[in-house]
Amino acid sequence: MTGTATVLVVEDERELADLFADWLATTYDVRTAYTAAEALDEFDEAVDVVLLDRRLPERSGDDVLEEIHASGHDCQVAMVTAVDPDFDMLELGIDAYVVKPVDRDDLEGLVSRLLARSLYSEEVQEYFALASKRATLETTKQPKELAANERYQELQDAIEEKREDLDSLMSELDDEDFLAVIRGLDDRESATTS
Repeated sequence: MTGTATVLVVEDERELADLFADWLATTYDVRTAYTAAEALDEFDEAVDVVLLDRRLPERSGDDVLEEIHASGHDCQVAMVTAVDPDFDMLELGIDAYVVKPVDRDDLEGLVSRLLARSLYSEEVQEYFALASKRATLETTKQPKELAANERYQELQDAIEEKREDLDSLMSELDDEDFLAVIRGLDDRESATTS
């Protein structure tokens, strides 16, 4: 990723899509799509982050998400939607799930976090995506419902397994390697903000 990051806002409510675009345009290159077809037309290798509504007129956001994944382009995707999350969101290949309404600070913070995550290794990205899904469910579901759900338990297990993998990777780095990784992240992050 070089230069200014590109954000694709996919939202069928035009006023809301345009508002999101205005909020983000001071920092990022922003593309706006009001339909699934427009989203797929606007999506290409230059897109770094997709903010995707789950409910779109002719095709669902889930369908658009499948097309994005099928393209092979590795970008960060957040569902920004009025649809309350349910356990089916665990199956979605997303990096974050945010329930509207969302304010400017939340939206800018979301994009910033997703761009930061894109600098990390695939292992770390997967960990953050899993942890984000867990946090979303924990803010919208009752503890009893979570404890009784098999998919939630599988998510917990996957997070623990990923954490152990990351701990193992970190333990293999000596001080010099660790500093090189941190410097590399700093260099990559400054390259994306210049």
